[in-house]
Amino acid sequence: MSGFDRRALLLSGGALALGTLGLLTARPAMEGGMHDPYFAGISAALKRAGLMRPVLVIDRARLGANIAAIRKSVDAAGLPLRVVAKSLPSPALLGEVMAGMGSQRLMVFSAEMLIQLAPLHPAADLLMGKPLPVSEFLRVAGHAGGDFAARVQWLVDTPLRLNQYLDAARTLGIAPRLNFEIDVGLHRGGFTDPAALAEAARLTRDSGAAVSGLMGYDPHVPKMPSPDKAHAAAQKAYKEALAALAGAGFADRAALTLNSAGSPTFRRHCAGTVANDVSVGTAFVKPGDFDYPDLDDLAPAAFIATPVIKASTDQQLPGVEALSDAMHWWDRNTQRGFFIHGGHWLAKPVSPPGLEYSKLFGRSSNQELLTGSARIDLKPDDHVFLRPDQSEALFLQFGDIAVYDGGEIAAMWPTLPISA
Repeated sequence: MSGFDRRALLLSGGALALGTLGLLTARPAMEGGMHDPYFAGISAALKRAGLMRPVLVIDRARLGANIAAIRKSVDAAGLPLRVVAKSLPSPALLGEVMAGMGSQRLMVFSAEMLIQLAPLHPAADLLMGKPLPVSEFLRVAGHAGGDFAARVQWLVDTPLRLNQYLDAARTLGIAPRLNFEIDVGLHRGGFTDPAALAEAARLTRDSGAAVSGLMGYDPHVPKMPSPDKAHAAAQKAYKEALAALAGAGFADRAALTLNSAGSPTFRRHCAGTVANDVSVGTAFVKPGDFDYPDLDDLAPAAFIATPVIKASTDQQLPGVEALSDAMHWWDRNTQRGFFIHGGHWLAKPVSPPGLEYSKLFGRSSNQELLTGSARIDLKPDDHVFLRPDQSEALFLQFGDIAVYDGGEIAAMWPTLPISA
């Protein structure tokens, strides 16, 4: 063999070795395990309670700790907290949070939920979290009475909606409380021009209605390249709107509800804000979309639990079964398959660790497939736990909420009727 041939052979062998090394380096690491003591305890409690169906579980101890941590922050800042009803749509859950926070302030997002909550919290200060069509304002007045409708702070975002509400109020013979939505950087609507806001406030007063305050929502702040600058810009926009109100004759801050914040930003407001009313809802149960640094001290307090219906030790690919072994070799986390009761929720598998949605089967709301490695040894009737991404998008999907407290399912909390 010539020197050239030997060099070519060595080079090709080296390339093959490097290619094999690169392939093995890119190979997914083997993951997985079984439930830790925390989730094993919840699973055992669910089985003792006979809850072998998809169910939403709330850890009452974690919920209580989150309430205490949030209250410590807002109390230290002297900021009254408004509980967001849509994020906690269960009368008992909502009542527990309101009692723990010492708050009778609620933010409500639909006429239907407003009608449902009115008799449960007759003394509550109710602020709408989004501007509703005037027909919904009329529906609430027709159902709960004009006096109740006049007590609610209705959110108004444009001069057109303002005129619609004022016309409806004249027809009803009531003087509603109107809170103006302002754009502090989210760009989801609301007044942006201080002069237009001042004119709207004067028109409200001259029409016999009440200007109750401002609402500036700022969840974009922690997602910006510079959250500090985004918060400062939001505060500047809020101050300009407040100055416009003062110029229109509404200078008494104590008489106004100056609402802002939300779960992602309330801690920034605790460090300094022009607002005098901050809203929090989802942070009390901390689903996955709320893993912000400012909420690191809060613990996930809500999970979906659902039983395994079928389990496979060698999950085959339909139609291309011959490729299954190669797939399992390449990604050992696809070896086992677990078909669960239900599925396709806005949630991610959290226990046992290492479970993931099947990339080949896709998502399914019936017997969704989760895959995992041989380290996961679930059997039919064992539980899988998922952590919701959100709360309001999920809490009304499962019926009564299972309350895990003291190692047992201590209560079942009914949810509010379904509403958008």
